[in-house]
Amino acid sequence: MKKVKIYVTLRESVLDPQGSAVMGALHTMGYDEIADVRIGKYLELQVDDSERPLDELVKEMCEKLLTNTVIEDYRYDVEEAVRK
Repeated sequence: MKKVKIYVTLRESVLDPQGSAVMGALHTMGYDEIADVRIGKYLELQVDDSERPLDELVKEMCEKLLTNTVIEDYRYDVEEAVRK
C-alpha cells in the first residue's frame, strides 16, 4: 500500500483572491515580511497495490477529477503507507 500526497495550487497566472485576503490579514496583524500568499489544497490517498503503474493512476485521477487543469497545477509525492 502506498500513501500519495497530492498538492494542488492555482497556476501563477490565475488571480488568487483568497490568498490576497489572507495576505492582507497577515499584514494587518503586523506580518509585513510576507510577500505573497497562494492558497491551494492538499489530498492524501491510500492506494492498494495495483497492476497499473501508480504514476499513471494518480495522473489520470488528477486530470479527470481532483484538479481543474485549466487553472490549477498539481504535484504529488508517494510514500510507503503503514497499515494500522
